[in-house]
Amino acid sequence: MMNIPSTYKLPIETPQWVCLQCGYNMIGQMPDICPFCGANHDRFMTWDDAEKTYRVTTNAVTDVVGQLISVPKLGLEHAAYRIETKAGAVWIDSPSAFNRELAPVNAILFTHHHFMGASNQYRRLWNAEIWLHDLDAKHPLAALFDVDRRFTNNFVAYGIEAYHIGGHTWGFTLYIYQDVLFICDYVFLTDTGMRFNPYGPAQETATHARRIYDIVSGKALKTVCGYNYVTNFADWLVGFERLVLNR
Repeated sequence: MMNIPSTYKLPIETPQWVCLQCGYNMIGQMPDICPFCGANHDRFMTWDDAEKTYRVTTNAVTDVVGQLISVPKLGLEHAAYRIETKAGAVWIDSPSAFNRELAPVNAILFTHHHFMGASNQYRRLWNAEIWLHDLDAKHPLAALFDVDRRFTNNFVAYGIEAYHIGGHTWGFTLYIYQDVLFICDYVFLTDTGMRFNPYGPAQETATHARRIYDIVSGKALKTVCGYNYVTNFADWLVGFERLVLNR
């Protein structure tokens, strides 16, 4: 494992804050309210205090995929996922908390700009490449985050298939590795069933979901990794098909 310096710090001119309500990382001067969720600044914590408070914990999903979540839960909490590919380790999305003792990755591939977390710090620590669709990289919320590869089309990297979907955000991208689908927060699982993510353009989200269905329904998938859940693909597809095709 890479030797991680215990004295790691961001440059003094670059303070960073974590919103305890939603987990969004703010780079630079502390704003009055969180630009993502609108929480007041008294709900912010400095990045180094957050590192002392939250432990990014990995839970096995398959023999090559692990789910990363903060303990205790950091605000709304979104999971990131680590994939051990033959070409190197990769994250799908980034934890909100920075923990320097985590095993390094070669690249961080993002579903969309909402889940960039503390990726700028991990990038600096490990020299990891940040991949984000160009349409989301242009969004003001992503402006202060480093993006090394702005893609515009579908691609395959590290054996991971990437499909640009759009809808929830202009650049929303899903990923597939072997028999695992990484769908992030495009749909929510609730006690009454599945619903589209309501925090975005409703009509575009529903319309572009057909792209997802057309891609995944023809693949031999077993597991779905969502923003706060891991579930069986066959069961998930039943709910997704009902949601998409019965509108």
